[in-house]
Amino acid sequence: MRKSTVPKEAYDQFYAAYLSVLDDSELNSLLTNGKTEFIKFIDTIPDNKLNSSYEIGKWTIAEVILHIIDAERVFQYRALRFLRNDKTPLPGFDQDLFVKHSNANTRGKENLIKEFKAVREASISLFQNLDNEDLMRTGIASNIEWSVGTLGFVICGHLKHHQQIVLNRYL
Repeated sequence: MRKSTVPKEAYDQFYAAYLSVLDDSELNSLLTNGKTEFIKFIDTIPDNKLNSSYEIGKWTIAEVILHIIDAERVFQYRALRFLRNDKTPLPGFDQDLFVKHSNANTRGKENLIKEFKAVREASISLFQNLDNEDLMRTGIASNIEWSVGTLGFVICGHLKHHQQIVLNRYL
């Protein structure tokens, strides 16, 4: 499945920003290449910048990284539920509450990279053997109808979106 095959009505306008940063690569390539690129990116962040923010009240770089990891877990869970044809509407999640209770600023780069690798490997494993019928299954989360495939692309675009923010505002 390629990003260009995701119908515009398959995601909310809020999430369009995450899809707009992706090229039209195949989903499994985006997941795999994104893993390698993001690990390299984290490695380039100076240790003394990890717990800094670009403005008072904004998340630190460590918090942004852990937010990416947490959100990927949430999107994986949604995709799994819809993949298994569970039609129970799923609630949203409070990203600020997640960050507040993440203890991200007590962790080093190696620890964050290790957790990111584990979570991304789980995403790769979840999506790698799906056919088009699987990817087109839908469900409701945060009052939005999602397809499994769209959630995979949002995982990739969410990471890239926040990586660009860190590059442009923090470094």
